[in-house]
Amino acid sequence: MQIHIVEDDPVLARGLQVNLELEGHQVVVSHNIKSAIEVMNTRGADFVILDLGLPDGSGFDFLKNIREVNNQTPVIILTAQTDEDSVIKGLQLGANDYMKKPYSFRELLARMHVILRKPIGAQNTVSFDQLSLNKDARMAKFGEYTIELNRREFDILAYFVQRAEMIVTREALVLNLDKDSEIFDRTIDSHISHLRKKFRKVGVNSIRIASVYGLGYRLEKVSDRSGERNSVT
Repeated sequence: MQIHIVEDDPVLARGLQVNLELEGHQVVVSHNIKSAIEVMNTRGADFVILDLGLPDGSGFDFLKNIREVNNQTPVIILTAQTDEDSVIKGLQLGANDYMKKPYSFRELLARMHVILRKPIGAQNTVSFDQLSLNKDARMAKFGEYTIELNRREFDILAYFVQRAEMIVTREALVLNLDKDSEIFDRTIDSHISHLRKKFRKVGVNSIRIASVYGLGYRLEKVSDRSGERNSVT
């Protein structure tokens, strides 16, 4: 699992990173909001451990930013801010859990496992606009219309939906798709082309996968980007 630690204290961040890596996880560390958002826009993460006292703002700002663009990556707030108002605010902004420093690493792991544990019979669904993907059934629908996708197309589209309205690079797609299959930078373009054709086939017209020159792609609402026609295709 790829875990993103957002923590301004380098000693605390390093200690947590080492312990998580010993558990077999891949870890990236950000020390401020700016770099944390850049990581989410490019590499993404399977889980975020978030401090609130960051040098360029509050961790609440980071949490609000990713939730506003429909990024549903699980987040545990890990902070020394123990007042009730902060706990409530964090949960209301979309944190999955709230832990107070000092903390037990074993308890942190247990809480992460609870968040990631899928209830029996629960459907793992992500959505954006009228597009809905059931990751258990591997079914994609736009409104009432089913979009027929192969395995790779479904994985790519699911990654886009989880990062809707955010720029996704080819490198991020290659890094984050299943490691057991071979996929190279230029094959991404072919998969995107096929997805666009399938969007058109079922009449998808309110969202699109736009090419962002020099950067990658973005799944976006068409009306939201009307003023950026020169930068996307």
